[in-house]
Amino acid sequence: MPDRRRFLQAAACAPLLAQSWTASALSLQRPMLTRPIGAAGDMLPVIGLGTADTFNVSPSDAAAMAPLAQVVDALLEARGSLIDTAPSYGQAEAVTGALLAREPDRRPLVFLATKISTQGHEAARRQIENSLRALRTQKLDLIQVHNLIDTRNQLALLRELKQQGVTRYLGITHYTDAAHDELTELVEKEKPDFLQINLSVGARNAEKRLLPACQANGVAVLINRPFQDGALFRQVRDRPLPALAGEIDCTSWAQLFLKFIIGHPAVTAVIPATSKPANMVDNARAGFGPQPDAALRERIAALLG
Repeated sequence: MPDRRRFLQAAACAPLLAQSWTASALSLQRPMLTRPIGAAGDMLPVIGLGTADTFNVSPSDAAAMAPLAQVVDALLEARGSLIDTAPSYGQAEAVTGALLAREPDRRPLVFLATKISTQGHEAARRQIENSLRALRTQKLDLIQVHNLIDTRNQLALLRELKQQGVTRYLGITHYTDAAHDELTELVEKEKPDFLQINLSVGARNAEKRLLPACQANGVAVLINRPFQDGALFRQVRDRPLPALAGEIDCTSWAQLFLKFIIGHPAVTAVIPATSKPANMVDNARAGFGPQPDAALRERIAALLG
């Protein structure tokens, strides 16, 4: 990812980069763009943080934890809030819990989301109890049924847990185009609070039926795989940032790819995963300034043929 390497090289160090840019943003009193969560009235900042792979380190490994602490700091300093994790992400829940425990007063600033990925209510309850312990919290903002595992059965459990106050919201996730038809049916029949799916400038299948169904049913949408696991950066390797990036204040390909997603009116937030503080700062900048309209989104998409 050449543009990311250049970004890192331009920074004297990641913590200073995070402080300098976010301080500038705060001094201008420009909050990150937020989107409503259905009809609930709550607002969610459009750039969050995924933890798959990137947060799977030992919580006792100080060297591995240090940059992840800076990533979380950069997210919160930019006024982002969403951190998305899962028990299937190895140590990611424990790492997230340890990082948030450093400053307990910041826990209310975080919209904390995890998932269940098992069959049956008893197994799911145990998994949620383990997640609460790992995340060092008594309540979660969002619990999602992961990758359509026992979906309708687990949604019933999550509705119970929502009534009990264990979670504020419930949702469904998947990460491939092949699941979009089933997800569309679930959105229309089950009407979850959230849906987490894949969408990017190079993978737009969700725009056909799924995102319109979410809009019609008041379902908030989280987007995973915004860079297609790095494939988009490889596709633009050694290409200069196009002039149209300046129309929406983008200074990197990452920001352009993220703003393409945020520009869709059905999208609530995007959750790119990273273990690099400079990348978190770069990603967060996509949540500020003008966003593309439908016509500009098509011009961005045309850049990748």
